[in-house]
Amino acid sequence: MSTPAAAAVAAFAGVLSWSFLEYVIHRWLGHRFKKNPFGAEHVRHHIEGNYFAPSWKKGIVTVLATALVGAPAVFFLGPARGVAYVAGFVGFYLCYEVLHRLEHVHGGFGPYGRWARRHHFTHHFVDARFNHGVTSPLWDFVFGTYKKPGRITVPAKLQMQWLVDPSTRDVRADWADTFVLARR
Repeated sequence: MSTPAAAAVAAFAGVLSWSFLEYVIHRWLGHRFKKNPFGAEHVRHHIEGNYFAPSWKKGIVTVLATALVGAPAVFFLGPARGVAYVAGFVGFYLCYEVLHRLEHVHGGFGPYGRWARRHHFTHHFVDARFNHGVTSPLWDFVFGTYKKPGRITVPAKLQMQWLVDPSTRDVRADWADTFVLARR
């Protein structure tokens, strides 16, 4: 396999690895075994909705992940493929962080943005035992934790600003088929 093709495969493997780790961390460290730094932050996120761990903590995680994954990847895959793997892994982690925040603070756009909000908020507001994948349902399908989103009732204290029409104080018309607001 040529070097560019091998690097592309390695980068995709890094993306897939992060996707799996995203699911594992969320499902087990966030919901099952909560007595860990991620679990504490995650429980607070579920309670407050718009709370996210500070960026400096995520920066430390990024540096640690790069260090922990980087050396073995380069050792086992060689420099080009190892760096490509790490770039895919860390790059997709950063995509996850951006997407997750946007799901909570922005109405999004396009079919993927609409899907991501429905999938993620089914987890938040319907049943936290399901839909642990924030960027993809792949591992939810593999582990049997996928739940097809239906109408989602959003609790009063967790209603996202982008979801509420300020003139009617009800769900914006473009989301009315998906969300219902619980009354205070």
